[in-house]
Amino acid sequence: MKSRSIRALCSFAVLAAATTAAMPGAYAEDPYVIYLSNNFVGNDWRQQMLRVAEVTANKEPFAGRVDLRIENVEGTVQAQINSLNNIIRSKPNAILVDAASAEALNPTIQKACDAGIVVISFDQTISAPCAYAVESDWNRIPNVMAEWMADQLGGKGKVIIDSGLAGVPISANIEKGYRGVLSNYPDIEVVGTYNGDYALGPEQAGVGSLLAAHPQIDGILTQGYGSGAIKALQDAGRPVVPVTGFSYNVSALTCLETEGAKCILASNPAYLSSEAIRLAVQILDSGERPEERHILVNGPFLATGGFTSKLHLEADVVELENGKNAFPDLAPGLTLPVSPDWMEITPAESAGTN
Repeated sequence: MKSRSIRALCSFAVLAAATTAAMPGAYAEDPYVIYLSNNFVGNDWRQQMLRVAEVTANKEPFAGRVDLRIENVEGTVQAQINSLNNIIRSKPNAILVDAASAEALNPTIQKACDAGIVVISFDQTISAPCAYAVESDWNRIPNVMAEWMADQLGGKGKVIIDSGLAGVPISANIEKGYRGVLSNYPDIEVVGTYNGDYALGPEQAGVGSLLAAHPQIDGILTQGYGSGAIKALQDAGRPVVPVTGFSYNVSALTCLETEGAKCILASNPAYLSSEAIRLAVQILDSGERPEERHILVNGPFLATGGFTSKLHLEADVVELENGKNAFPDLAPGLTLPVSPDWMEITPAESAGTN
């Protein structure tokens, strides 16, 4: 399956716009009926993703052109399959899927494709070849963060690595990426690992345990908040060392408010749902199906300092700034950044406080 950056969609968007501009009445008179099938709502990211999808569908250029219908299914893969079968019978124009399984939904997804429905999976994607997949670049993310760490350490020191959540492929992929880059620096030693479970408590406890066992730790590569690692350093009376993490609001604020903190935060943006809606409308407007079906969204990295990668990775690194990309008055679990660069979604809209 081929991959490309979301930026590569621009050429397809331009083609679609040119085609429809040249053809009066090319847009459908009735709004496109687009279902969003979501298998889980039990964390801040999923709730934000759903809010952002609704905001996107009601803003220009989609206002009045998209009838977005959200189906949340808690529990089993079979429950999502049953829900999708009902959706397919209603014959919508497109289905967006945040999937319970990469493989088990495939026969159902194929049924939707055979019915002429545009299917786009996002976030937790599916492998059905007829569907499009929109997701963050989980190979690039750990490479950039590990390279940042090596840069901060001057190529030498002792680090610990968060192994994420046991049995989760993305967790294994992130750790593999961290280790792959650090292997290029023989004077950087990985002295321990812990399972942060993508939660503040396990992250803080895991880091605290390794701090007790190792008198020298010069950097911490988390897969979660990063703020739990900083709290563990403070509780142990240790200097604050460079930390990698992901772009939750609490992480950004902790990095900004902790004296001497050096952080880089990768983004798995909740506006992946916006990108999926945009792709669906582009396909429906043009009547054409792009050949490449795996689309990678390169969200920016948020950092407290500069980035001078020796690998010259094409990383969009944005400096953390209070009120611009970190928000003291909004929920700690808000995922940053809140809006794609082609639409303005306010922090309050993303947080559901407007």
